[in-house]
Amino acid sequence: MGLNNKQLPKLGFLYLDYVLRFFDHSNFKGWPNKIETVTYHWGDDKDRFIKEVKKKKIDVLIGNVPATAYETFREIARELPHVRFIPSLDTQFSNKSKENVTRFSWKYDLPIPKTYVYYNRPNGDKFLKKTEYPKIVKKSYGPSNYGGYFVHKVDSYQEAKELYADKKYHPMYFQDFVPMEADIRVMLIGHKPVCAFWRRAPEGEWLTNTSQGGEMDYMNVPKNVLDLAVKVSKAANAEYWACDIAYGKDGKVRILECATAFAAFPYIRDWIGQYIMWSLSKGRFKKPHMPMFNWEELSKISPNLLRTMRHITFGEYKPSYDSAYFGKKKKMYGDGEVFLHELDSEYRMYDIKERTFEEWPSEKWNYQDRFPLKSIKSMKVPALKKEEAPEVSGDEATPTINISNEDLETLLLSIKGLGKKKLNKILARFSHNELITLLEIEPRSLADVKSIDSKMVDKIIVVWEAYKQQ
Repeated sequence: MGLNNKQLPKLGFLYLDYVLRFFDHSNFKGWPNKIETVTYHWGDDKDRFIKEVKKKKIDVLIGNVPATAYETFREIARELPHVRFIPSLDTQFSNKSKENVTRFSWKYDLPIPKTYVYYNRPNGDKFLKKTEYPKIVKKSYGPSNYGGYFVHKVDSYQEAKELYADKKYHPMYFQDFVPMEADIRVMLIGHKPVCAFWRRAPEGEWLTNTSQGGEMDYMNVPKNVLDLAVKVSKAANAEYWACDIAYGKDGKVRILECATAFAAFPYIRDWIGQYIMWSLSKGRFKKPHMPMFNWEELSKISPNLLRTMRHITFGEYKPSYDSAYFGKKKKMYGDGEVFLHELDSEYRMYDIKERTFEEWPSEKWNYQDRFPLKSIKSMKVPALKKEEAPEVSGDEATPTINISNEDLETLLLSIKGLGKKKLNKILARFSHNELITLLEIEPRSLADVKSIDSKMVDKIIVVWEAYKQQ
């Protein structure tokens, strides 16, 4: 039967000044109780915001947090332990920066282009001198990408050096260039794909963003793309989610971006609202049903009309049901042809449950504050503006483990199979402080160093953990 009105949690919309609102009351059509709104005003507004949430007795806060407020809301969430955030701050970890998308992908062994992150600019510059080109340079932290304007292709060390001197991006975040057929945006609700479309670059170009002239179409999104998007959504424990997936000329698929903050048609926001209502009411409200590849049919409608359409619903397939169109239509999927309605069991919609632990605590994962930008004369890098990156301090953050550089090298050289050549390759990539932090937080990313495989990383982890026990 589900929960009655008194048993339903009290909902609140999380809004921020100057930030576009993803949800409003019309997305939660039929919710019987008042939905509160709480607006964060930036600056020193944290304590007032917390008091307002408590005063209104809100149980569930719904809304995305922009990158520049993410760490503040990590603190707010800890002050409101009995309030559920949808999406959770852990799920929104990837919203903060491209670096966070990378670290999320490293942890869950998700395919991404080969990626490099340097907080030590001399080390980054040294690597750029000897690496192969082209490379893709991205602004990792700050406002959203604005249609590809913070993504650059560099074909030489000189181009890379001039770009970093001009743009002052911090950290230095860049990737190997992967020739693409196109990229594909997949949107999911409860881990089920509900919309997907190709974005193809104009002839002779490489950026696929529509604002840069890229073209869209919704037809025949491959199975391996949808499967990867589902895997990523599950790793993030996301109520709703979007992935940008590169479809390489080599036939491989790779994650480019993923987040809960994305552009979506109004009817998709309605579907998310319906899903949340179903999930929070223990079944009082009907779970929305979106047939697989519904987007192919909806894409036949003018985009101008789609941008205004609301409250689109589909019935589940039943024999002689009046929407049996989806029960009769077949589609090539994987190795053969299947009925569309059969794919609904392949791509289920899950009820996402709240987690009771922090997966990405800021004490470990807030690299932007722990390793702020230094002013280096040779690189001509002044401090960034506050709204673009965390406040700059005088010294690079230091790791919590106290071990000298010499002792660290001796410890690593004690590992069978890790000689001076391999150690030098590690130290060419990471400073000693970066390496210690990496061993504490994300040792698996050491496998990105040439000649350091997963078995060697396992040995390093064992030795490092034994050292800390001393």
